[in-house]
Amino acid sequence: MEMIVPNWPAPSNIKAFASTRIGGFSHAPYQGLNLGSHVGDDAAVVASNRQWLFEHANMPSRPIWLNQTHSTLVLEVSSPTDEVLDADGLFTQSANVVCSAMTADCLPVLLTNTTGTQVAAVHAGWRGLAGGIVEQALQKFDGEVLAWIGPAIGQSAFEVGKDVLDAFCTFDSQAEKAFTPKNIEGKWHADMNMLVTQRLNKAGVMAVYYSDLCTYNDAERFYSYRRDGKTGRQASFIWIEQ
Repeated sequence: MEMIVPNWPAPSNIKAFASTRIGGFSHAPYQGLNLGSHVGDDAAVVASNRQWLFEHANMPSRPIWLNQTHSTLVLEVSSPTDEVLDADGLFTQSANVVCSAMTADCLPVLLTNTTGTQVAAVHAGWRGLAGGIVEQALQKFDGEVLAWIGPAIGQSAFEVGKDVLDAFCTFDSQAEKAFTPKNIEGKWHADMNMLVTQRLNKAGVMAVYYSDLCTYNDAERFYSYRRDGKTGRQASFIWIEQ
Protein backbone atom coordinates (compact mmCIF):
# COMPACT_ATOMS: atom_id res chain seq x y z
CA MET A 1 0.00 0.00 0.00
CA GLU A 2 1.19 3.48 -0.85
CA MET A 3 0.00 6.44 1.21
CA ILE A 4 0.47 9.99 -0.07
CA VAL A 5 0.86 12.21 2.97
CA PRO A 6 0.12 15.94 2.58
CA ASN A 7 3.14 18.22 2.51
CA TRP A 8 1.54 20.85 4.73
CA PRO A 9 2.28 22.30 8.19
CA ALA A 10 -0.87 20.90 9.80
CA PRO A 11 -1.06 20.53 13.59
CA SER A 12 0.47 17.26 14.82
CA ASN A 13 -2.91 15.84 15.84
CA ILE A 14 -4.25 16.12 12.28
CA LYS A 15 -3.76 12.93 10.28
CA ALA A 16 -4.35 12.80 6.54
CA PHE A 17 -3.39 10.86 3.46
CA ALA A 18 -4.50 9.93 -0.04
CA SER A 19 -4.65 6.33 -1.21
CA THR A 20 -3.50 4.99 -4.56
CA ARG A 21 -4.59 1.94 -6.53
CA ILE A 22 -1.53 -0.01 -5.33
CA GLY A 23 -2.52 -3.00 -3.18
CA GLY A 24 -5.98 -4.43 -2.68
CA PHE A 25 -7.82 -7.28 -4.38
CA SER A 26 -9.76 -5.92 -7.36
CA HIS A 27 -9.31 -7.34 -10.85
CA ALA A 28 -9.15 -5.43 -14.14
CA PRO A 29 -10.44 -2.92 -15.04
CA TYR A 30 -10.48 -2.01 -11.34
CA GLN A 31 -7.09 -3.59 -10.74
CA GLY A 32 -5.80 -2.77 -7.27
CA LEU A 33 -7.22 -0.98 -4.25
CA ASN A 34 -10.56 0.14 -5.66
CA LEU A 35 -12.59 1.85 -2.91
CA GLY A 36 -15.63 2.71 -5.02
CA SER A 37 -18.69 0.53 -4.48
CA HIS A 38 -20.67 2.26 -7.26
CA VAL A 39 -18.46 1.60 -10.29
CA GLY A 40 -19.40 -2.00 -11.18
CA ASP A 41 -16.74 -3.83 -9.17
CA ASP A 42 -17.68 -6.87 -7.06
CA ALA A 43 -19.19 -5.53 -3.81
CA ALA A 44 -17.48 -8.18 -1.69
CA VAL A 45 -14.10 -7.31 -3.18
CA VAL A 46 -14.63 -3.59 -2.55
CA ALA A 47 -15.55 -4.40 1.05
CA SER A 48 -12.31 -6.39 1.35
CA ASN A 49 -10.36 -3.48 -0.12
CA ARG A 50 -11.89 -1.09 2.40
CA GLN A 51 -11.15 -3.46 5.27
CA TRP A 52 -7.58 -3.90 4.04
CA LEU A 53 -7.15 -0.12 3.88
CA PHE A 54 -8.55 0.32 7.39
CA GLU A 55 -6.17 -2.27 8.80
CA HIS A 56 -3.07 -0.92 7.04
CA ALA A 57 -3.67 2.82 7.51
CA ASN A 58 -3.87 2.85 11.32
CA MET A 59 -7.21 4.65 11.31
CA PRO A 60 -9.00 5.21 14.64
CA SER A 61 -12.37 4.23 13.11
CA ARG A 62 -13.71 3.12 9.75
CA PRO A 63 -14.00 5.97 7.26
CA ILE A 64 -17.35 7.56 6.59
CA TRP A 65 -18.14 6.94 2.93
CA LEU A 66 -20.18 9.19 0.68
CA ASN A 67 -22.57 8.76 -2.21
CA GLN A 68 -21.10 11.59 -4.26
CA THR A 69 -23.22 13.32 -6.90
CA HIS A 70 -21.19 16.46 -7.75
CA SER A 71 -23.38 18.46 -5.39
CA THR A 72 -22.31 21.33 -3.12
CA LEU A 73 -23.53 19.61 0.05
CA VAL A 74 -21.09 19.36 2.97
CA LEU A 75 -22.36 17.44 6.00
CA GLU A 76 -21.15 17.86 9.57
CA VAL A 77 -20.60 14.54 11.34
CA SER A 78 -19.85 13.92 15.02
CA SER A 79 -19.36 10.16 15.18
CA PRO A 80 -18.39 7.28 12.89
CA THR A 81 -21.17 5.62 10.91
CA ASP A 82 -21.53 2.71 8.51
CA GLU A 83 -24.31 4.58 6.70
CA VAL A 84 -23.32 5.87 3.26
CA LEU A 85 -24.20 9.57 3.31
CA ASP A 86 -25.47 11.59 0.36
CA ALA A 87 -23.03 14.50 0.09
CA ASP A 88 -19.81 15.62 -1.55
CA GLY A 89 -18.05 16.79 1.58
CA LEU A 90 -17.67 15.93 5.26
CA PHE A 91 -16.77 18.23 8.16
CA THR A 92 -16.11 17.28 11.76
CA GLN A 93 -15.00 18.77 15.05
CA SER A 94 -14.95 15.37 16.75
CA ALA A 95 -11.84 13.31 17.39
CA ASN A 96 -11.33 9.94 15.67
CA VAL A 97 -13.97 10.54 12.97
CA VAL A 98 -12.43 9.76 9.58
CA CYS A 99 -13.72 11.95 6.75
CA SER A 100 -13.24 10.72 3.18
CA ALA A 101 -13.60 11.88 -0.41
CA MET A 102 -13.39 9.45 -3.34
CA THR A 103 -11.95 10.60 -6.67
CA ALA A 104 -10.78 9.41 -10.08
CA ASP A 105 -9.76 12.78 -11.64
CA CYS A 106 -11.77 15.25 -9.53
CA LEU A 107 -10.05 17.32 -6.87
CA PRO A 108 -9.80 15.90 -3.35
CA VAL A 109 -9.57 18.93 -1.05
CA LEU A 110 -8.53 18.38 2.58
CA LEU A 111 -8.97 21.22 5.06
CA THR A 112 -7.94 21.84 8.66
CA ASN A 113 -7.85 24.87 10.90
CA THR A 114 -4.49 25.79 12.39
CA THR A 115 -5.58 24.88 15.91
CA GLY A 116 -6.35 21.29 14.88
CA THR A 117 -9.95 21.28 16.07
CA GLN A 118 -11.80 21.12 12.75
CA VAL A 119 -11.25 19.18 9.52
CA ALA A 120 -13.05 18.50 6.25
CA ALA A 121 -12.71 16.30 3.17
CA VAL A 122 -14.26 17.59 -0.06
CA HIS A 123 -14.88 15.98 -3.45
CA ALA A 124 -14.66 18.81 -5.96
CA GLY A 125 -15.38 18.06 -9.57
CA TRP A 126 -15.67 21.06 -11.83
CA ARG A 127 -19.43 21.34 -11.25
CA GLY A 128 -19.10 21.24 -7.48
CA LEU A 129 -16.16 23.61 -7.51
CA ALA A 130 -17.95 26.09 -9.75
CA GLY A 131 -21.08 25.74 -7.63
CA GLY A 132 -19.28 26.65 -4.42
CA ILE A 133 -18.64 23.43 -2.51
CA VAL A 134 -15.30 24.68 -1.19
CA GLU A 135 -16.97 27.83 0.12
CA GLN A 136 -19.70 25.70 1.73
CA ALA A 137 -17.06 23.73 3.60
CA LEU A 138 -15.12 26.81 4.69
CA GLN A 139 -18.21 28.40 6.20
CA LYS A 140 -18.09 25.72 8.89
CA PHE A 141 -14.55 26.60 10.04
CA ASP A 142 -13.28 28.92 12.74
CA GLY A 143 -9.94 30.68 12.47
CA GLU A 144 -7.17 30.25 9.92
CA VAL A 145 -7.49 27.31 7.52
CA LEU A 146 -4.93 25.23 5.61
CA ALA A 147 -5.82 23.40 2.39
CA TRP A 148 -4.20 20.45 0.63
CA ILE A 149 -5.13 19.50 -2.93
CA GLY A 150 -4.59 15.80 -3.58
CA PRO A 151 -4.02 13.84 -6.81
CA ALA A 152 -6.31 14.97 -9.63
CA ILE A 153 -6.35 15.39 -13.37
CA GLY A 154 -3.66 17.79 -14.60
CA GLN A 155 -4.21 20.69 -16.96
CA SER A 156 -2.56 18.98 -19.95
CA ALA A 157 -5.15 16.18 -19.78
CA PHE A 158 -8.28 18.12 -18.82
CA GLU A 159 -9.96 19.30 -22.02
CA VAL A 160 -13.19 21.25 -21.47
CA GLY A 161 -15.77 23.20 -23.42
CA LYS A 162 -17.21 26.69 -23.14
CA ASP A 163 -19.76 25.56 -20.54
CA VAL A 164 -16.96 24.94 -18.04
CA LEU A 165 -15.19 28.19 -18.91
CA ASP A 166 -18.41 30.16 -18.47
CA ALA A 167 -19.27 28.45 -15.18
CA PHE A 168 -16.09 29.77 -13.59
CA CYS A 169 -15.69 33.10 -15.37
CA THR A 170 -19.24 34.15 -14.52
CA PHE A 171 -18.24 33.90 -10.86
CA ASP A 172 -14.79 35.45 -11.24
CA SER A 173 -13.32 36.96 -14.41
CA GLN A 174 -9.83 36.06 -13.16
CA ALA A 175 -10.72 32.39 -13.67
CA GLU A 176 -9.98 32.87 -17.37
CA LYS A 177 -6.26 32.65 -16.47
CA ALA A 178 -6.80 28.96 -15.64
CA PHE A 179 -7.94 28.12 -19.19
CA THR A 180 -5.50 27.61 -22.07
CA PRO A 181 -7.09 27.59 -25.56
CA LYS A 182 -6.56 24.48 -27.68
CA ASN A 183 -6.13 24.33 -31.44
CA ILE A 184 -9.75 23.17 -31.62
CA GLU A 185 -12.32 25.96 -31.54
CA GLY A 186 -14.39 26.00 -28.37
CA LYS A 187 -11.99 23.81 -26.41
CA TRP A 188 -9.62 24.66 -23.56
CA HIS A 189 -7.31 22.93 -21.13
CA ALA A 190 -8.41 23.77 -17.58
CA ASP A 191 -6.05 24.08 -14.62
CA MET A 192 -8.11 22.75 -11.71
CA ASN A 193 -5.37 23.53 -9.19
CA MET A 194 -5.48 27.18 -10.19
CA LEU A 195 -9.27 27.26 -10.13
CA VAL A 196 -9.51 25.79 -6.63
CA THR A 197 -6.73 28.09 -5.42
CA GLN A 198 -8.62 31.12 -6.72
CA ARG A 199 -11.71 29.96 -4.84
CA LEU A 200 -9.77 29.32 -1.65
CA ASN A 201 -7.96 32.65 -1.84
CA LYS A 202 -11.19 34.60 -2.38
CA ALA A 203 -12.58 32.89 0.71
CA GLY A 204 -9.54 33.96 2.73
CA VAL A 205 -7.47 30.76 2.62
CA MET A 206 -3.97 31.66 1.49
CA ALA A 207 -2.12 28.56 2.77
CA VAL A 208 -2.71 26.10 -0.09
CA TYR A 209 -0.54 23.04 -0.68
CA TYR A 210 -0.55 20.57 -3.59
CA SER A 211 0.34 16.97 -4.27
CA ASP A 212 1.11 17.99 -7.88
CA LEU A 213 0.20 14.45 -8.95
CA CYS A 214 -1.84 13.83 -12.10
CA THR A 215 -4.29 10.93 -12.01
CA TYR A 216 -4.58 10.80 -15.81
CA ASN A 217 -0.85 10.55 -16.52
CA ASP A 218 0.02 8.01 -13.80
CA ALA A 219 -1.92 4.85 -14.62
CA GLU A 220 0.25 2.72 -12.33
CA ARG A 221 -0.76 4.61 -9.20
CA PHE A 222 -4.11 6.23 -9.94
CA TYR A 223 -7.55 5.55 -11.32
CA SER A 224 -8.68 8.05 -13.95
CA TYR A 225 -12.22 8.19 -15.26
CA ARG A 226 -11.27 10.37 -18.21
CA ARG A 227 -8.45 8.04 -19.22
CA ASP A 228 -10.18 4.68 -18.73
CA GLY A 229 -13.93 5.26 -18.42
CA LYS A 230 -14.73 2.08 -16.51
CA THR A 231 -12.38 2.27 -13.54
CA GLY A 232 -12.05 2.35 -9.77
CA ARG A 233 -11.73 5.09 -7.17
CA GLN A 234 -8.98 6.17 -4.81
CA ALA A 235 -9.77 8.33 -1.78
CA SER A 236 -8.36 11.01 0.49
CA PHE A 237 -8.85 10.92 4.26
CA ILE A 238 -8.51 13.28 7.20
CA TRP A 239 -9.22 13.05 10.93
CA ILE A 240 -8.44 14.62 14.29
CA GLU A 241 -6.39 12.24 16.41
CA GLN A 242 -7.34 12.16 20.06
